[in-house]
Formats: sequence, C-alpha cells, structure tokens
Amino acid sequence: MGFQQGLSGLNAASKSLDVIGNNIANASTVGFKQGQTQFADVYANSLNGSSGGTVGIGTKVSGVVQQFTQGNISTTNNPLDIAINGGGFFRMSTNGAVTYTRNGQFQLDKLGNIVNAQGAQLTGYVANAAGVLSTGAAAPININTADIPPAQTTTINAVMNLDSRKLVPGTQLPATIPPVITPIAFSATDPTTYNSSTSVAVFDSLGNSHVVQSFFVKRDNTAPAPTLPVTIEWDVFATVDGVLINGAGATTNSITRLGFDNLGKLSAVTPPFSPTDPRATTLTVPVSTGAVTPINTTLDIKYDFTGTTQFGSDFSVSKNTQDGYASGKLAKFNTAKDGTIVGSYTNGKTSVLAQVVLANFTNPNGLQSTGDNQWIETAASGNSLVGPPNSGALGTLTSSATEDSNTDLTGELVNMITAQRVYQANAQTIKTQDQVLQTLVNLR
Repeated sequence: MGFQQGLSGLNAASKSLDVIGNNIANASTVGFKQGQTQFADVYANSLNGSSGGTVGIGTKVSGVVQQFTQGNISTTNNPLDIAINGGGFFRMSTNGAVTYTRNGQFQLDKLGNIVNAQGAQLTGYVANAAGVLSTGAAAPININTADIPPAQTTTINAVMNLDSRKLVPGTQLPATIPPVITPIAFSATDPTTYNSSTSVAVFDSLGNSHVVQSFFVKRDNTAPAPTLPVTIEWDVFATVDGVLINGAGATTNSITRLGFDNLGKLSAVTPPFSPTDPRATTLTVPVSTGAVTPINTTLDIKYDFTGTTQFGSDFSVSKNTQDGYASGKLAKFNTAKDGTIVGSYTNGKTSVLAQVVLANFTNPNGLQSTGDNQWIETAASGNSLVGPPNSGALGTLTSSATEDSNTDLTGELVNMITAQRVYQANAQTIKTQDQVLQTLVNLR
C-alpha cells in the first residue's frame, strides 16, 4: 500500500465535496443546473504492457458534468419573467457577444430593451409597425412603447331583427284592415315617428369618436306596393352626434331602404353598396373635428345589414360592430407559449411586438460556464440551433414564471455524507500506511 492511492482519494473526495457544496449554495439560483462529479481509476504505464497483477495508483476526477434536467416552474409577479419548460436556452447578446442562459429573470432598461441583471439583451425576432415578424437573424428585442395610430371606420356590420308586428307610424288606432294611415314626417326627437333604433360609435381619421344612431321606420306598402319578392319595406334614417344625415335640402332623409320577403329574410337594400355587396349600403358620415371628412372619404362607410331579419318577435340587435378605433397607449404585454410578445393597448387593440427565440445544442455539456448563470458556445457543444419555442426539440415558455434550480437538496445532503465518509476512509488508508512504515523504522 502506498500513500498515493490515499492522497488521490482525498483529492477526489475533496473535489466531490466542492461540487456538492456548490450545488447546495445554488439551490435558490434561478435556472441553475447542478453538477455531478465523475471519477476514473488511475494506472501507471508499463513498458512491457499491463498484467493481471497490476495495482492501480488511485483515482482522479474525470470531469464535472452539469445535469440539464428540468427544474420546477414557480410563478412570479413580474410579467417579464419567463420560464422555459423543456429544451433550449435563452439567447443573450452583450455588445454583439452571444451567451446562453436558463435564467428568465428579465426587466426593461431605459431604452426599452429586455435585459437580465447583467445588462445582456434578450434576442428574438422583431416585428414591424404592422406586427409582422422578421424571422431572419435573431436580434435584441426592443419593446416599442409608442402609441398606435387611430384607424377610421370603414365598415359597420349590423345584424338585427325588426319586429314584423309593428304598425306603420301614423296608423290610426284601433287598427283596421286595411289600416288607416296618416303620413307623418320622421323626427329623431319624436319616438312616435319611428319603430326602433340602435347606435354604434365610429371613428374619424384622428381617432375621435362619433355616435351614429340608426332609426328604423316601417313603410306603408299599400301605395305603391313593393316589387316581389319584397313584401315589406323599412326606411332607415341616421344621425351623427345628434345631427340628421341627409338633412335639409336632401331629396330623401333616409339613408337606405330594407326590403324583406314573406319569410322574413332580407331581400334588398336600396341603394346597394355595390353589385357584389347587395345587402349593404353606403353611409356618408360628415365630421367637423379637423379630421378627414366625411369619414373614409374614398369609399364612404360600408353599412352591412347581412343577416338582418324581420320576424314576428321583439326588436333585437345580435351584432353592431365597426372596424375603427382611437389611438392607444401600450398598457401591458405578455409572452405566449410560442414566445410571441403581444402588447395590449388602452383602446382594446393588441399587436405583436416581438418573438423570443431559443437555442439548443447537440451537446449541452460541451458549453462553457462563464458565471452569472450563462454559458458560451464551444467546439465541443456544437453550433447553436436557433428557432421559436415549441418547435423541434425546443420547449415552451411560461410568462410571469421562472425555472427553479434543479438541485435536489435531500440528495445532495446524502451525497455530502457519502463523500465525507469516503474522505475519512482515504485518510484512514494514509494513517494505516504511516503505521506500517513506522513499524519498519522501528525494526532493529
């Protein structure tokens, strides 16, 4: 027995204790991957080759390998925190130098860049003003906090039911057959001159809101009778911010006429918006706010009544929407599972701002750790494979969450006891060798 075996065992056990201590110290480090000490036996070289009776000269540490297993996911209150569930690393950039990390604790700097505690910028695919991603080379992600511009209304979609049981305004009561009708002029301020009404807000080119109120008046279809298949007609009047469209001087105050067949289905809109849109009409909405007037000057507003019916039931509105909106400020943003960062604005609109990318490696253990929870690419790791989350072998992302250290505290404490016993045993072999040598010295 020699001293070298015991000394090598002490060195190996000491290295193992160092790795265990490092694992325990980083049990609360976000994204940390625990290390594992690997050992190999040592034999002396022989000129005449090895024989079955060769005794090894101890052990050595062959390597410290990190375990890239999944850590637990913990929720946080920071919407910028992102956890990876599965394979891959965040791709970070510091003045062009690329590093990789599993630590998803991010924040915004003063320039709107998403950065970690060391100032490295998170990279991904950036989006243009229209929210279209540029999926070429990954670049540092910058959150554009500028207001989104307004969009003027181009289309109103209205789906409703007009009550076929309603009488023509001006019908003398009690109603007779045929009814006696005294024609009365429409007035938006006189509810007896119309049967039903509804309203919708539209927007001009500056994002100002204007209320368009539509009024529906059942027509006297006895003189003249409508052309089949239309059996009943309704005139539609409209006001903008309380002012009648097609007011004084207009040939007719109504903006359109709706014709229904004897099954209650909409058969005609007069005048139609276009030959390809026979169930819609044109609505000219003048404004006086300094915006383009009338709204959507080029085509006017398309007022689409497709789906409107006339049944023997109460007036109801199933749909009354439009496509314009006011300008909006960025209120918040969050990250989807596929890495898409979506901004929510104060006007209720959303827009894609960017997409986080992940990088993977053929041999993650070939990465070189640089501290601060970051690694760099090496020849042993292979080139990075960059792509969007949830594609290929890349994992998904969880917003407002982080990945815990994968250190198993219970297991590490057991390993520490084992390493301690190994250290003590090797120390005992040195002590025994010392006693043997002392016996030889004491021979007389």
